Amino acid sequence: MTHAARPPQHAPELRAAARPPQHAPELRAAARHLGRRGFLTATGAAAALAFAVGLPAAGTASAAELDAARITDNPFTLGVASGDPLPGSVLLWTRLAPAPYEPDGGLPAERVTVHWELAHDERFRRIVRRGAAPAHPEFHHTVHVEVAHLDPGRPYFYRFRVGRWISETGRTRTAPAPGERAAALRLAAVSCQAYHDGYFTAYGHLAQDDVDAVFHLGDYLYEYAVNSAGGQRRYTDRVLPAHFNRETLTLEDYRLRYALYKSDPDLRAAHAAHPFVVTWDDHETENNYAGDTPENTVPPEEFLLRRASAYRAYWENQPLRRPQRPDGPDMRLYRRLHWGDLAQFDILDTRQYRTNQAYGDGAQIPGPEVDDPARTMTGETQERWLLDGWQRSRALWNVVPQQVVFSQRKFDLTEPSRVSMDAWDGYRASRRRVLDGARAAGVENLMVLTGDVHVGYGFDIKEDFDDPASRTVGTEIVATSIASGRDGADRPANWDTYLRANPHLRFYNGRRGYVTVTLGRERARADFRTVPYVTTPGAPVTTAASFVTEAGEPGLTPA
Repeated sequence: MTHAARPPQHAPELRAAARPPQHAPELRAAARHLGRRGFLTATGAAAALAFAVGLPAAGTASAAELDAARITDNPFTLGVASGDPLPGSVLLWTRLAPAPYEPDGGLPAERVTVHWELAHDERFRRIVRRGAAPAHPEFHHTVHVEVAHLDPGRPYFYRFRVGRWISETGRTRTAPAPGERAAALRLAAVSCQAYHDGYFTAYGHLAQDDVDAVFHLGDYLYEYAVNSAGGQRRYTDRVLPAHFNRETLTLEDYRLRYALYKSDPDLRAAHAAHPFVVTWDDHETENNYAGDTPENTVPPEEFLLRRASAYRAYWENQPLRRPQRPDGPDMRLYRRLHWGDLAQFDILDTRQYRTNQAYGDGAQIPGPEVDDPARTMTGETQERWLLDGWQRSRALWNVVPQQVVFSQRKFDLTEPSRVSMDAWDGYRASRRRVLDGARAAGVENLMVLTGDVHVGYGFDIKEDFDDPASRTVGTEIVATSIASGRDGADRPANWDTYLRANPHLRFYNGRRGYVTVTLGRERARADFRTVPYVTTPGAPVTTAASFVTEAGEPGLTPA
């Protein structure tokens, strides 16, 4: 896909120095007064956070309403999206932003009525449902519509209308009926889309691909500054506003960054073409944060202000349902979806509840701390939810979309080898409990979907990673990045070392792209789709490799 068209509403570059971001003074004072533990648990702190990030208060429905006739520019500049398909329900999303690169999106702080339609056909001759929803200024004029009482297992088309403006048409679908014997599901897995590292070309190809759903495994945006030329995009036909050229800290910062990312035409096309199932990693908030522990040395109450803003902007800008709406600095993102009796998806959050990384983070030789049973990647509640869900599962495939590499990944040929303290290698006791739980539940077809590392991997998950002859208990498919890491290479410099150090690593490729996974009754197939470059637009897509894993016989073999 080419990128010749200008993104909407490019504001002139600001000449004055960028305003230093500030959190609400009331909340800063409340956070300091409550202290760390109190801040995390006190109801008053949650209320203060809600105030600071502008949650709609009681009586919002009676707020002033904007006459839609006053909207003279297209408000649908950031496209449409759908998400989390259920058997009888779809979730539809849009945001009104005639001027998306401006803090207010080009709209006054007034409520706007948005009309929506759902149809069997893309010409909307057979309307299934229609209705209206308010776009509140407190939610930055985003709209989340949950449409219920639909037929299971079929596609639908949808669109929005405000005044004389009609959005582009999106295509979504419902999941099969509970327990239905579904023949197949084809999904795509994506991750890591640093705007400043290149174009989202892979999304243009994915928009044309035939998949039932897209699983986004984290790093939807990056908190780092984006200069006036868009970093490695090296724009010559536009100048991005100066407020993008700083790290995101406040709610306004995060909202504006989502506007920048969602103005990308290829990302918009992918959202319009397929329902997304999203989960975050770290960069939606801050690199390598762990629970309430920031990467940098700021007080934890200050970091939780930032986390509250990041979580709020994430929910506003993603096709998520009401149970995922944040409460101050907390947001329950882990959840479970089903595709008939074919697949159960346990979507994890490995950031919000994890113990701080061991040994100062980074690549380290593991010591006793990584095997400490008190340390956790998921938190106790989420871990129990996962294991209990497996006990009740009747699905053929149990799929775990999550963020960081699950399998052992040694970086060196020497022993002991360094491993990543940010991945499951830094939380080995936590990983052991998960694998033991899968075995106890009788899970035969375990598949882990992963992002984070900007490369494509295919792993056999071993009962004992240090014994290549031990039983293979599952498969891990790691989706490479959409743009992060720039162009990459088919064989990175460490390619040979990694394959020799990790006998269970079946595939390694360092290009950008995405992966498709087709789940069938007898086998699953993974196709690693890559593009040769992202620092210039228009790259073609090819299949770098394909693998299958047979139902009941875990392990990857070339297709």
